[in-house]
Amino acid sequence: MAIPNSKQELIDAIDGSYAKLLQELAQVPPSLARAPVLEGHVKGTRMSVCDLLAYLLGWNVLVLHWHAQLRDGRRIEDIAFPAEGFTWNALGKLAQRFYADYAELGMDALLQRLDVAKNQLLALVEAHDDAQLYGQPWYTHYTMGRMIQFNTSSPYANARTRLRAWRKTR
Repeated sequence: MAIPNSKQELIDAIDGSYAKLLQELAQVPPSLARAPVLEGHVKGTRMSVCDLLAYLLGWNVLVLHWHAQLRDGRRIEDIAFPAEGFTWNALGKLAQRFYADYAELGMDALLQRLDVAKNQLLALVEAHDDAQLYGQPWYTHYTMGRMIQFNTSSPYANARTRLRAWRKTR
């Protein structure tokens, strides 16, 4: 899929990759939802389908948190990116925190929360125009739309690829 460059393209990318992810997730037997069947986000580790959902949910919630801080009056320069206590070169540790944050939830609950977060992100996108989303840098040299895409449609597509590869080996 091409990199979105407009509000409508971003909405289509989020909706499209999410719908394809849901189709792939529907093929996961509930008995395997917590089994460590996938390569983890840290080299040499394994994760479950639920961990993968926790990862997606964690990033979606994090993007919403960045925007909530801005709405609350914080300057973008004062927001801890990617998250408090984490750096961009240690994202594996952040992934493991996401796994732990949602470890008590089953697949259905994770999917419900992910759906809510995805819809909140779509509402966030809808609240902005093309110029706000793509007309100027938002974080370092990335536009707001690109930062949203990095943490929604791209990881949804990556998760689908991981799931398809695993299912083919079963």
